Amino acid sequence: MQRVCFLLKVKPDRLEEYRRRHAEVWPEMRAALSEAGWHNYSIFCREDGLLVGYLETEDFAAAQEAMAATAVNARWQAEMAPFFEGLDGRPDEGMVPLTEVFHLD
Repeated sequence: MQRVCFLLKVKPDRLEEYRRRHAEVWPEMRAALSEAGWHNYSIFCREDGLLVGYLETEDFAAAQEAMAATAVNARWQAEMAPFFEGLDGRPDEGMVPLTEVFHLD
């Protein structure tokens, strides 16, 4: 299983709404993520908007491609894009995995 961690930056003035939206992720989006191979997926956010995402998957590139092929993801990304700083494109395209330097099983 591949462990993936990434950083993004939510605009501080949009943070509360971002949290509200993620408290009510659409059921079809949740299902699409699961079907695409996104497991144990968590998002953490600091008060200044720094977002840390973590997921486990067999193949991150394949999981991203599977999500990119869904209509629900296109709708979700279009709605989420205005929340982020420093992105040229969709949020899911701005997720650059961090290099894992230690893991304790």
